[in-house]
Amino acid sequence: MRIDNGADWEQSDTDIFWGEISPCDHVVQIYENDNIFLDALSGFAVGGINSGDCVIIIATKGHLGALESRLSLFGIDVDALIEKDQYIPLDAEETLAKFMVNGWPNEERFMKTVSGLLKRGHNSSRRVRAFGEMVALLWAKGHSGATIHLEHLWNKFCEKAAFCLFCAYPKSGFTEDMNTSIVHICGTHSRIINGTSSTPAEVRYQTVD
Repeated sequence: MRIDNGADWEQSDTDIFWGEISPCDHVVQIYENDNIFLDALSGFAVGGINSGDCVIIIATKGHLGALESRLSLFGIDVDALIEKDQYIPLDAEETLAKFMVNGWPNEERFMKTVSGLLKRGHNSSRRVRAFGEMVALLWAKGHSGATIHLEHLWNKFCEKAAFCLFCAYPKSGFTEDMNTSIVHICGTHSRIINGTSSTPAEVRYQTVD
């Protein structure tokens, strides 16, 4: 798998990419800075909202606040969406704590937590898309095994419930044996979004074989 070769990246209009993303796609971005990440997260959320999907965002408080500010700039009434469970913002640390046992994701608790969220999201037969920053929190704490296990739990859940999942990691968290670690993380996903440059109108991506 080649991640950094510019010739390998495909390009798509942001609205088209996020509007037509497959319900079973598991997308990842390894980003250089918050602006690049928030461009992608905004496209993901707006694409879902415009398609009538429920958008679940499990992120740090700082990223939740930054995203909601951007959504407001798009003219989106965040409070109204929250009231009807079309936009569900959740604190990543608090959500992670619901299924971690002795530093390891407990499968039964994870499935129960995510199933409850999907049940809320599917109200009125809506499709659901979710962003999760919990894996990045585990990775930042050096819990690489727990991170990979959680990614596999997400994939296992996605096999049973059709929804699009987006994950993101700051590139600064990959310090030792960076290329091997990045390939390992990307291998648990179906698509990779470029995280080294940001053009809000376009998405550069690779499909994982």
